Amino acid sequence: MKVDWLVIRSPAISFRIDRRVPVILLCLTVGIVVAMVMNVGQGEYPISPLNIVKTLLGIDTGNPDHAFVIEDLRLPRTLVAFMVGVALAISGTVFQGLTRNPLADPGILGINAGASLGAVAVIVLLPSAPIYTLPLSAFGGALLMAVLIYSLAWNQGSSPILLILMGIGLSAIASAITSLMITYGEIYDVSNALVWLAGSVYGRTWEQVFSLLPWLIVFVPMALTLARHLNALNLGDDVAKSLGSQVEWQRGLLTVVGVALAGAGVATAGNIGFIGLIAPHLGRQLVGATHEALIPTSALLGGVIVVMADLLGRMLFAPIELPCGVITAAIGAPYFLYLLIRNRKK
Repeated sequence: MKVDWLVIRSPAISFRIDRRVPVILLCLTVGIVVAMVMNVGQGEYPISPLNIVKTLLGIDTGNPDHAFVIEDLRLPRTLVAFMVGVALAISGTVFQGLTRNPLADPGILGINAGASLGAVAVIVLLPSAPIYTLPLSAFGGALLMAVLIYSLAWNQGSSPILLILMGIGLSAIASAITSLMITYGEIYDVSNALVWLAGSVYGRTWEQVFSLLPWLIVFVPMALTLARHLNALNLGDDVAKSLGSQVEWQRGLLTVVGVALAGAGVATAGNIGFIGLIAPHLGRQLVGATHEALIPTSALLGGVIVVMADLLGRMLFAPIELPCGVITAAIGAPYFLYLLIRNRKK
């Protein structure tokens, strides 16, 4: 069977993209729109897809409550779920490429633990702080964790294996400090922190949407721009250097991108695990390992996974609502074990 390819050449590396990639991205986009409409329409007060479209277009539906329910309650929550999924999926794709390990994930590497520590410190110690300080504190915690991991793993160069091992150890320390703050904090602030740590988009408003949006506007294009360098790094340091790549500089810049996206996502919706593991794996099965195609595919997959997890969390035991982080953990943990078993001989 003949397969058509788009051949791309860059200063660092030449690569080929299957011509089916645009079709796959279009199908994923349609799937995301359908999932978001389902999520907005589902709840104690169900709204039909037609009325959702009419309300968003400003057409009178005959029911004045539709605008409030959709625009003030459900749409910002759904947008936050999608945006957080995009951020965590791209972060996972970047770290898997940097470590050359398909089992790497911001949560496994300890980046999410650092972001959680920074965000919980603000929630528990500075409860009156403005909402925009939460992503900044989470980014600071994640960046500090990344710097520690990178410096401790340095041995005349950065080793992908040492990055993972140091991340696991530092993640345990950060989690212990987080638990300590929760144990001795004020009960009301601790309750907020515990709900946040479960990973949920419950009660998210336009304030969270506009707080997360600048991080995506800045760092998603950066990830796409640096994708060709990630292709080279994924081939190994020696090959990347022979292709003219500045390995440590590019690895450091990509680390900042992955840390920023993970920190912003965790700060907005809490610790929603395994998105950075599942989305890149599914993306590789659809479009291959070329990061110019893998990054946008993983981003769309991550967005739809979190939106569907939020929908399932509201439907399974209604009117009791499960955090979407519980749903992704219930799916992601068995999937992670499956990947470990499948790759145990490699």
